[in-house]
Amino acid sequence: MNYAAHELLETSEALRTKAAEIEQHGMFANQCKDQNLRNILMKHQQLMITAYQQGINLMNGKGAQVTHQTPEFNVQGNPGMHHQISMSAPRSEITALSDQTIATLALNAHKTGSVMGMQWANECVDTQLRTYHVNGANLCQEMAYEIWGWMNQNGYYQPPAFSQDQTTQMAAMFQPMTGQYQQKQPGMGMPNLGAPMNNQGHGMQQ
Repeated sequence: MNYAAHELLETSEALRTKAAEIEQHGMFANQCKDQNLRNILMKHQQLMITAYQQGINLMNGKGAQVTHQTPEFNVQGNPGMHHQISMSAPRSEITALSDQTIATLALNAHKTGSVMGMQWANECVDTQLRTYHVNGANLCQEMAYEIWGWMNQNGYYQPPAFSQDQTTQMAAMFQPMTGQYQQKQPGMGMPNLGAPMNNQGHGMQQ
């Protein structure tokens, strides 16, 4: 391995964040009352443990092979406008967090993790490290979506929508390109953006 200094710093920060989130999710799972939320939190904790250990192996040169992972979205029920629950006023002195607060904190952590994962990936030259952070970003947005789904089903996070006329009007603002720039049909040589890169030409080798 011959990682650049900034790659090691970025990846160390990612591992510290994962370690903290693993412990935080354990605390959340112990405090939450809803069994479905607890199951989601425990599932996410296990996913983060796997990602953390993979990062440790990668940093230590133990032959961890990182491949691109296609995002998956798991949400129970039908996302949409459900009954909206009024938020209670926050309390400054508490001994345990509410399920709504736990879900909000977990959601925000995953949203931030998705953004930071892509930022870390963009700073990496080594393709294994780069793919590791891209996968981490994808994992975070998947977990964020699953947490949001629970919040949506329980009336904590509702997605407002425009009317059909408004949606149609906004979509009509944009016109497709014509002539030689027309969109190619599937299978007509479109680039595979998910294909892993190789290390050639980057000057950094594992």
